[in-house]
Amino acid sequence: MSAPERTGRARRARTGPGTAVRVYLLRHAQTLFYALGQLSSRPLSTLMTAAVIGIALALPAGLHVLLGNARAVTAGWDGATQISVFLKTEVSEARGRALTDEFRARGEVKDAHYVSREAALDEFRRLSGFGEALDALEENPLPAVIVLRPALAQNDAAAIGQLLSQVGARPEVERAQLDMEWVKRLYAIMDMAHRGVWVLGALLALAVLLVMGNTIRLAIQNRRDEIVLTKLIGGTDAFIRRPFLYAGLWYGLAGGLLALALVSASLWLLAGPAHELAALYHSAFRIQGLGLSDAGAVLLAGITLGLAGSWLAVGRHLRDIEPT
Repeated sequence: MSAPERTGRARRARTGPGTAVRVYLLRHAQTLFYALGQLSSRPLSTLMTAAVIGIALALPAGLHVLLGNARAVTAGWDGATQISVFLKTEVSEARGRALTDEFRARGEVKDAHYVSREAALDEFRRLSGFGEALDALEENPLPAVIVLRPALAQNDAAAIGQLLSQVGARPEVERAQLDMEWVKRLYAIMDMAHRGVWVLGALLALAVLLVMGNTIRLAIQNRRDEIVLTKLIGGTDAFIRRPFLYAGLWYGLAGGLLALALVSASLWLLAGPAHELAALYHSAFRIQGLGLSDAGAVLLAGITLGLAGSWLAVGRHLRDIEPT
């Protein structure tokens, strides 16, 4: 084998597939940190763009956390639909317990529980905090109550309404009411708010794309001469596009981190008043922040929007720059 052949074989061995991959990754890493250096050279404009992205991400993320905390507070409120049957004050305890047994024997009723007037007064004294005021009363003003748990499905509104009408028509009953109706309305409002968060998030994502597009467009115009020169010496569009895409990545990452900081700061400010309010209701509730999965989703959303905005802007304006 001649010396040139041995030299060529050695050169091909040194530039095999593994070496090519390392060179490719090295070039991308260089471009990645080059884009970071370009952004750090103008910190004010970079911070302003990242702040816009951060605020746009923080608004839906914060609302998502608040809704999650609201769902945690109301968890278990819909465990069972209950009908409270208030008896007339002249109904004796024996008659009230007999009526409870009659209700329990009905096929539409899963369970029935009798609460005497004395038990109702003790419970009200314990939960209301008006013990001294109640002691001043000459007689117990509270009626006996029969608590019914329907065996019907909670979404069978017609059947539950019919049972409510039949129970309320009994001569011993003063009034019958469905206790969980307001909870269902609350959940309907929360579901509507949850959809509203997605709509708001979509609109703000569009705003982020527009902001990124305008930012990258200005960066392209400022480096127009450099782009023209790169094309003249054979630079491809992919090579020219790369630093702008990485700039969008850094913008999105910075915006995501700012969004997490804003949400955490907002929750920290609300934690104290929320704890005091929970203490008034003898609850151990604590505001929960973003979990790891939610925080990762915010960062991923920021990076994705930054890359998408950069890709659209570069693809649109790079075609208009050609050497003459």
